[in-house]
Amino acid sequence: MTTRVRNERLVLALREAALTYEQLASDVRRIAAEAGETLRTNRSAVAHWTTGRPPSPGTAPYIAEALSRRLGRHLSPDHFGWDAPGHGSGTDARLGLGIGPDPVDIVRRIGEADINRRKILTGAAYSVAAALPLGLAQAVEAQQRATGARGRMIGESDIGAVRSMLTAFTTIDERQGGLHGRSAVVQYLRTDVTELTRARVAKESLRADALTAAAAFTFLAGWKGYDAGEHGLAQRYYLQSLGLTREADNPLHQAWVLRIMAHNGMDIARPEHTLDLADAALSLATGRASDGLLSIFVVCRARALATAGRGTEAVAEVRRAQDLAIRGDGDELPYWLTLSGSARPAVASHAAKVFRALRDHPNAAKQYASAGRSYGNTGGGLSRVTALSMGALGREQAAQGHLEQACTTWSQALGHFDGVYSDRAVKQVGSIRRQLRIFDKRGVAVAAELDEQARSWQRAHA
Repeated sequence: MTTRVRNERLVLALREAALTYEQLASDVRRIAAEAGETLRTNRSAVAHWTTGRPPSPGTAPYIAEALSRRLGRHLSPDHFGWDAPGHGSGTDARLGLGIGPDPVDIVRRIGEADINRRKILTGAAYSVAAALPLGLAQAVEAQQRATGARGRMIGESDIGAVRSMLTAFTTIDERQGGLHGRSAVVQYLRTDVTELTRARVAKESLRADALTAAAAFTFLAGWKGYDAGEHGLAQRYYLQSLGLTREADNPLHQAWVLRIMAHNGMDIARPEHTLDLADAALSLATGRASDGLLSIFVVCRARALATAGRGTEAVAEVRRAQDLAIRGDGDELPYWLTLSGSARPAVASHAAKVFRALRDHPNAAKQYASAGRSYGNTGGGLSRVTALSMGALGREQAAQGHLEQACTTWSQALGHFDGVYSDRAVKQVGSIRRQLRIFDKRGVAVAAELDEQARSWQRAHA
């Protein structure tokens, strides 16, 4: 008979975090879901772990991440005496979860893992410990790399070619979703784009331009990871994009990356640092951004305030963002700013999320409708964001009891979703179907027909 030895380190961590077995089990399930995995961890499983029975290798990293978040320090599976093959408990498991002295090299390594679909990163969970990037890129080491540049000499035309590729990939992403062309983006990033930053330059100002282009491409890779539902991987790309903008000495671009990190945290219900991120982004943008661009940072802060329960301040910031967007309508935006259309629909879309957080469904619906109209007037070029806006509008209409109207809106959304390959699209269509089953029981005539339309979409986009 084998006698198991109580896992004292796990027991102490639970005690320090003041967690019950059920609370830890809930945390583990949620973090696994962030990485695209479904676990059925329960309090009995936690009890077994404390008595010395090890968790499965695939579960161990999620337990360690859950306790890391609760305790505010990094704990790995080996801290508790567990192995985690496939996920890793060494330095590779933390790859990209910080801004080091050489973000270009880290981007290359992350891209390689992404291309090869290595579980160590593609299944990585979003880490709150890395959500607030306070470290600075090492200027001294960056200068040493510039001095040691090698390979061909590049000029403005080379950087222009990368910008053109960024535009092309972004256009495809907006039309067909983040899962379309993803490997091509990452492959181009880890080869052509990273090599651009290592090359010799005809004039020194081009080095910052090359780093800025690399930051924009790294941002796009993160965005595609986000749209695929791989939030831990997306977070790593975003952090390195931030490092590259710092090395390029581009504060406004830094602000843009901080902004998306704030939204990412709110989108996956990890809001611990989002107001700090939104404040930092707005601070960097103020005095540097045009009115139209500044409106996007202001509405990000509004959303963070709403998430933090500060509704009055949030609504005031929404109004300020709307005024700025109107004044800045037609402003020329930087090429690296991957934005669907102009500032006004972006502000409307995020204003809708503010009102939804405040349970103000009529105003949320009004803003989603405005965003959907603006995005939809692009001739199909913004299919994904149009469909997401319309899907969210239907949800707000349903919340007000307008069931027939919601069905009409969802039918339009499904039309825009045709040909869009995106985890967000999959989740929204699934949500629509769940609502429709309730509508069908309430006797809404078109519900069954619309449910079949949604089911057909799911089969075609599996």
